[in-house]
Amino acid sequence: MLRLTEVKLPLDHPEEALQAAILKKLQITPAELVSFSIFKRSYDARKKEDIVFVYILDVETTQEKRLLQRFKKDPHVVLTPDTSYRYVAQAPNTATASLANRPIVIGAGPCGIFAGLLLAQMGFRPLILERGKPVHDRSVDTFGFWSKGKFNSESNAQFGEGGAGTFSDGKLYSRVKDANHHGRKVLEEFVNAGAAPEILYVNKPHIGTYRLVKIVENMRRTIESLGGEFRFESRVQTIEIEEHGENRQVRGVVLATGEYIPSEHVILAVGHSARDTFEMLHQQGVYIEPKPFSIGFRIEHPQSVIDQCRLGSQAGHPVLGAADYQLVHHCSNGRSVYSFCMCPGGQVVAATSEVGRVVTNGMSQYERSGKNANSGIVVGITPEDYPGSPLAGMELQRRLEERAFELGGRAYEAPGQLVGDFLAQQPSITLGSVKPSYRPGVHLCDLSSSLPDYAIAAIREALPAFDKQIKGFAMHDAVLTGVETRTSSPIRIKRNTEYQSLNTAGLYPAGEGAGYAGGILSAGIDGIKVAEAVALNILQGVNPGAGQAATQTA
Repeated sequence: MLRLTEVKLPLDHPEEALQAAILKKLQITPAELVSFSIFKRSYDARKKEDIVFVYILDVETTQEKRLLQRFKKDPHVVLTPDTSYRYVAQAPNTATASLANRPIVIGAGPCGIFAGLLLAQMGFRPLILERGKPVHDRSVDTFGFWSKGKFNSESNAQFGEGGAGTFSDGKLYSRVKDANHHGRKVLEEFVNAGAAPEILYVNKPHIGTYRLVKIVENMRRTIESLGGEFRFESRVQTIEIEEHGENRQVRGVVLATGEYIPSEHVILAVGHSARDTFEMLHQQGVYIEPKPFSIGFRIEHPQSVIDQCRLGSQAGHPVLGAADYQLVHHCSNGRSVYSFCMCPGGQVVAATSEVGRVVTNGMSQYERSGKNANSGIVVGITPEDYPGSPLAGMELQRRLEERAFELGGRAYEAPGQLVGDFLAQQPSITLGSVKPSYRPGVHLCDLSSSLPDYAIAAIREALPAFDKQIKGFAMHDAVLTGVETRTSSPIRIKRNTEYQSLNTAGLYPAGEGAGYAGGILSAGIDGIKVAEAVALNILQGVNPGAGQAATQTA
């Protein structure tokens, strides 16, 4: 097939315009065009009065050889690359029988689900351990907390089947380089589980929270049909590590109930909020180092303000949907402030996983039809800002979340402030035209003590700068809700070129919690990569990372 790029058409073009554009570009007749499909569709809104769709198309024609020769100097007509995924291994019938134990996956978020799915598809019958509940029951607990304030520390927006990504926008885009087509594999498996086929070709695909719930359930059933097993409410208390001199080898896991499950291949796919697990690993001597992350607030505007600025006269167009944005400002104090996890037509959600702490996140449904747009407005920080142990960043998160709990009135309401008052350095007393979406509720206050002084100063400088890019961004009535602290994991559990822990063979750190992903798509990709490494290691019958002081990282 041929791949055509930079095919531009008007926003409201008829369906037949795609075929006409192909015929015109290639200068072929309808009889010579066998078929075509959309590989990618985005839109160019730089000229708001003339927004156009930009397509990448895959075309089958009877004149392929002649056209390749004719367009050999045209970079927009090339052979379609092979994007099919190929399994690196397949378990022979005797493979799992010859092992003492099955591979274990700890965590059923995007990374753990895809690790489990790939292992199951390759015939290795994984055991997936999840501390929280199945996604349906977990959803009941999470929405119950938001509506009634009844908090469950083991079943919430962070813990449970589907991971933190279940209560998010369901965004499926990433900056991860994907030479082996793992990202395409993730998208295809989501479609197989019930996601809209459009996620395979739209520029910024998303699924939406309610749809994710059903998709996660379908993926679980697929894994189980292939011999995998899920065990919920099964928190791992410790990892059994056998030591012989400098060599350390995983031998199994111990659950909070005391049950011991042997295995020499354990994928650690916990999320960025599994703080008790991080403490356990640190105590057991698994190599961990601190990593940068970001802290800040959620900001809410009327979605109509964002639509008008980004799309002009086309604001509200049903095909374009709710507009998004991506902003960054480099501040005079050396900090960088940027928008994070922007949720068009969404809501700010309570994302705490610990008693007596408040933390926010954002989510949207598939339709993105909510009145407000929300995004994190966050400041980058580094281990220099939280010196000490490898877990010092985690402790900083906890202190900030405890302060937010206090400022919010100690009832899981979030502290909030109008942007105008925040910039004027005065507490907010009453809401304006923007009604915050956070539940259980927002308690108006002065947010200046909720973050370190350098972060407050940076955000105060950034908001007027963002207003120059999006008129109305610093509007007085826009609402800031605190705090956003879990933008990414505050640690990295380093691994070697075999994807195993630097100093503990058989332990495979993966995904967001281990510091190797940031979002659903990149977490799924990392889960696939680690599952491949486990499968190859099982078939080799050895642990090449055992006892090695590996210096390279994957």
